[in-house]
Amino acid sequence: MAVDLDAVGRTLSPIHLRSVVESTARLNIWQGSVRSGKTVASLLRLLLAIATAPSSGRVLLFGKTRESVNRNVFAVLTDPLLFGPLARLVKYNPGAATGMILGREVDVLGANDAKAEPKVRGMTLCLAYGDELTTIPEAFFTQVLARLSVPGAQLFGTTNPDAPSHWLRKKYLLRAGELNLRTWHSTLDDNPHLDPQYVRDLKTEYVGLWYKRFITGAWVQAEGAVFDMFDEDKHVIADLPAITRWLAVGIDYGTTNAFAAVLVGFGVDGRLYVAREWRHDSKTARRQMSPYEYSQAVRSWLSGIDLPGGDRGVSPEYVLVDPAAADFRVQLAKDGLPNKPGKNEVVEGIRTMSSLLARDRLRIHRSCSGLLAELPGYSWDDKAAERGRDEPVKADDHSIDATRYAIHTTRAIWWHHLRADNAA
Repeated sequence: MAVDLDAVGRTLSPIHLRSVVESTARLNIWQGSVRSGKTVASLLRLLLAIATAPSSGRVLLFGKTRESVNRNVFAVLTDPLLFGPLARLVKYNPGAATGMILGREVDVLGANDAKAEPKVRGMTLCLAYGDELTTIPEAFFTQVLARLSVPGAQLFGTTNPDAPSHWLRKKYLLRAGELNLRTWHSTLDDNPHLDPQYVRDLKTEYVGLWYKRFITGAWVQAEGAVFDMFDEDKHVIADLPAITRWLAVGIDYGTTNAFAAVLVGFGVDGRLYVAREWRHDSKTARRQMSPYEYSQAVRSWLSGIDLPGGDRGVSPEYVLVDPAAADFRVQLAKDGLPNKPGKNEVVEGIRTMSSLLARDRLRIHRSCSGLLAELPGYSWDDKAAERGRDEPVKADDHSIDATRYAIHTTRAIWWHHLRADNAA
């Protein structure tokens, strides 16, 4: 069954159409900004390779998790608007160890940490496809290359840029001239088929570090202040507007370190508000509190919050707790406060908060003194950056972590409700 090249051609930019033809090396990597077309181009090349692959050897698809492979690979391959009738020849049950592509069984692996590397040992591969290669542990990637031992074996992969010292860039992309490797770099503007309003919105949503990486496709290092867009004159308020939804309380649990809880609501003006904060620092108070005492304190704090209009007490839709605080979560539930672990995707959560601040969609009440003290000094870790990793310095971040849990975990709820235009 032939690929509908007309349909694909309407989706791909010229650089990616060319890449499909040129990707004959052992290693073929598409890099660049989000939504630049690299995934569709690389998957078209994968289909062509599977259709002509030797019967010996396995075909491996891998990513950070099987869930991400399902979302970024199989969901695209099964889109009939992109791949026409070929989409019906791709089958995968989410979470399964294998799938079917063009009648051939393929292995599906997640590589979310260094312990994933032994999963590849013993395989003999003729083809491999890697989704978002910068999220893959180096040991796993190295082992995949070692297993590509069938004559003519190839790897196809995609990635957004990361730190310039990342192992993928240093050991592979910068050595393309000496390795059997080809790479293509593209940006958002290389994809002429995107809706112009969507492109404008995307360029607005990404700021700072992430704008450079995900919009311009640059390999740049995280350095300096994390929230360099924070402006006390703009983002700190004395009076809250009417709150239409009390979305969440985020809690960063601490015994020897500070305990922080923040309340986040959605305002009538289309912004998110960090409305109130409760903290206990055992070092300053010279008294540690038990999970039971913290549970009592949080519930008392919520019931006693004074609101605009004279109301009192808040029942947030979600209580989102530090995932490491299992005992405290159990105690809260016993005391009648259902809760969930907050999403602890640190860099992704920082990106969400940064975008909101840059777009003036997040404001903070002046009573949240712990959060306001932490934001200006929250910085990227230079030593981690030298190792190719984006990590903030782990200090004075308890209210920031609590805010991140509340905002990033509820992103699917509030994101599409934010008004596109600035509120008055």
